[in-house]
Amino acid sequence: MHTLATTAAAMTTTHVYTAQLQWQRAEGEAFTDQRYHRRHEWRFDGGAVVAGSSSPLSVRLPFSDPAAVDPEEALVAAASSCHLLWFLSLAAQAGFRVDAYDDAPEGLMGPDERGRTAITRITLRPAVRFGGAAQPTPEQLAQLHHDAHEACFIANSLRSEVVCEPR
Repeated sequence: MHTLATTAAAMTTTHVYTAQLQWQRAEGEAFTDQRYHRRHEWRFDGGAVVAGSSSPLSVRLPFSDPAAVDPEEALVAAASSCHLLWFLSLAAQAGFRVDAYDDAPEGLMGPDERGRTAITRITLRPAVRFGGAAQPTPEQLAQLHHDAHEACFIANSLRSEVVCEPR
């Protein structure tokens, strides 16, 4: 769910996005022996339900579900999706008609500068097909991607604070 909130002190507008995650231990799983399933559901305000799980690269089968989306894949897809949406908007503003946009993003996990395991790099590989009379030059195309990257909320957020407030 996303809502609009205004803070009186700063007189700025912020947006709040929410999701609901649900997991339940399966009947017969002991749990404390680490032999439990990691599949869970992500629920979004528009009604979408997405199967989530740990990555089989992190937790072996059958305890991970390779058909479900893992958090690392979701982060890579979110960064790519944000870039795509900004790119489309900026291209339209510049008068270029985008007929197709395909990306094959990749996230690299490894130790970060603090020695913690993290997604240390996300590489986007967009291929854009333009239609119509107006075609961007290579320089204009590069600028559109640069501007989309600069505007992308997800790319701008990757070092944001994550707070845990148990209820």
